[in-house]
Amino acid sequence: MTDSTGNGGREYDPDTEHNFPDNRLNAVLEEITTDPEISTYLEAQNVNAVARKGYNDHGPKHIEIVRNRALCLYDLLKGGDVACNGAADQGLEEADEPVIIALAATLHDIGHVVHRDGHVYYSIPLAADLLDRLIPQLGFYDTESTVRLKAEVLHAILCHHTEEDPLTTEAGIIRVADALDMERGRSRIPYEKGGRGINTLSSQAIENVSLRTGDGKPVLVEIEMVNAAGVYQVDNLLKEKLEDSGLEEHVRIVAVNTRSEDQLVERIEL
Repeated sequence: MTDSTGNGGREYDPDTEHNFPDNRLNAVLEEITTDPEISTYLEAQNVNAVARKGYNDHGPKHIEIVRNRALCLYDLLKGGDVACNGAADQGLEEADEPVIIALAATLHDIGHVVHRDGHVYYSIPLAADLLDRLIPQLGFYDTESTVRLKAEVLHAILCHHTEEDPLTTEAGIIRVADALDMERGRSRIPYEKGGRGINTLSSQAIENVSLRTGDGKPVLVEIEMVNAAGVYQVDNLLKEKLEDSGLEEHVRIVAVNTRSEDQLVERIEL
């Protein structure tokens, strides 16, 4: 996947050529997408978020989207010669960079099973327990590399919200990818239940998000809006996640209002 234009930068394809060594990542993806404990967590974390609090989706579909877009974002950055420092600082290998990203993307929201409020801090101990079981059984890591890989995954999980700034490229990727799940499908359940808050309405206004090779920057994020409410997703939520992510100089974001009858906001560029 030297360029993510084939699928709009929406889905990681393990069978495509990438800008990084992908053998470990592909083994990890097979493991985490079939693990029954992880699958149950992803289902259970949506209860507090959606059923009880009325927020947008934070369950299996959200995780799938964030993980896919994180890996597409990572691939484009690697294609643009953007260095990752998380694995490297720990003495790990380049092949471990996408493993950190995939694991963090998968487990970043499991703290919702405890409570929506402060969920990122609850995610840390829950993810740590899962990683203690999961990483050794992958067969790639001894005790030392397990601890170091786990440390980087937990850092990326912690920094997916904006209270703590990412200290690694891998963590910055998770933070931005989390905000890239903004299309209307994410707010379907609260919208159908009558929810009309700004998060729901602005998500309903986003038609499509794609990641491509940029002109002058490694990544171009293109967002199609159908009305001006989508501005909130772009200029508030995504902009906030991009700031201090470490990726500001590498990612260009363009949002366009595609409905000619509603041109209050025609175009936003970050």
